[in-house]
Amino acid sequence: MSPLLSALLLLSLNLGILWLLMAAPIGRRTIRVRRTFQTAPEAIWRAIDPAGEEADWHHSVISSRALKNRPGVVEQTYAHLDRHGEPIRRLLAVEPVAATPEGRAYSARIIDDSTLDAGFWRNYRERREVSLSEGGTTLLVEQTDRYRGLAFLLFRYFVLRREMRALESWIETGKSKPNGHFEHPLMQTALAVISTLILWPFFGLTIGGLMISTFLTLVIVLHELGHMAAYRTFGHTWVRMIFVPLLGGIAIGGRPYNSLFEVATCALMGPGMSAFLVPILIAAHDMSARGAISELLSLPILTFLLILGAFNLLNLLPMYRFDGGQILRQAFRSRLSLLCASFGITFIILWVGWQIHVPSVALLAGLAVFTLLSLIGARSVKPKEKLEEMTGAERMLIGFGLYAAVMIHAYAIIYSAHRLF
Repeated sequence: MSPLLSALLLLSLNLGILWLLMAAPIGRRTIRVRRTFQTAPEAIWRAIDPAGEEADWHHSVISSRALKNRPGVVEQTYAHLDRHGEPIRRLLAVEPVAATPEGRAYSARIIDDSTLDAGFWRNYRERREVSLSEGGTTLLVEQTDRYRGLAFLLFRYFVLRREMRALESWIETGKSKPNGHFEHPLMQTALAVISTLILWPFFGLTIGGLMISTFLTLVIVLHELGHMAAYRTFGHTWVRMIFVPLLGGIAIGGRPYNSLFEVATCALMGPGMSAFLVPILIAAHDMSARGAISELLSLPILTFLLILGAFNLLNLLPMYRFDGGQILRQAFRSRLSLLCASFGITFIILWVGWQIHVPSVALLAGLAVFTLLSLIGARSVKPKEKLEEMTGAERMLIGFGLYAAVMIHAYAIIYSAHRLF
């Protein structure tokens, strides 16, 4: 398979998977999780009733109490932090369901959230039922919402499964503990290795193909480490990287964004950190060409430089879900300035393609694919409060930083491509 066909196949697969995860019209769906516990129904009910005596049993719940001045409303406070570093607070409208000889139940909806706009919870409903069964006490949890894409639906399903395991641990030991292993560094390392092996056939089942797939995985990791470093700089106490085989990686901060400058900087630092490696790699290649270091390193250095530049430059395209689109929307607030800045970056990327002799048809086809990719949008998550605006100095800093990152990665591609091909 030719490199062009491999790239097109890989892009098509990514596009299809991203559409399924983020944009497929899933509609209204209900998640159901059922678990049987070896304890009395009253013990489970005291824990799962939002106004129950032990409603704060879960390790992520600080408190859960009924409001005296608002009948049927429960205030829950979570250990997760909002944009100001304060615990997240939610208000639940709880509607008890008539008790039956088989058990008790309630339904609830979220009417206020200290972090998210109320519209986010418009279609969300939850129902929990405790009933006596042959094996002990059965807890049924149902969550209904309207979904666009499978990603958030799957996320909620696995969160519920973790909650059931935590409840089982609390019943047995009296203590709820985090039980997820997916985010553990060893698990993420394993997923990165799996991703490398999945990508290998696209570049040919040879040593060279393995080198390219390994370099691509390393470039993704470096990119996400840049985002994580920015999160830490802005005071996120807990950050993590989630590696998704074939699709890449995602850096996740410890709280919602507080300002537009924070959004733009955290997005810029992905390609920004990689940009620091470009002059180092070019200097290393020059040393190899002069014989100062082994000439055997010349090809790997140029290959890594090309992958580093191409991945980050494409990520800076002014598309909605890319880092470039995130940065542009924060730094350029008027429609005209956003249009001009987006055109400027697109022109630079097309110029790079022309410089390395990419056929014009391929350039236009690639631009069409990425434009289509930019139309893939996940469910909009609107914050409750408007983020802090940038100052003029911050906009100038982000604007120059964006174009500097674009030009550095553009030069990396031109430098490596001219010497490789």
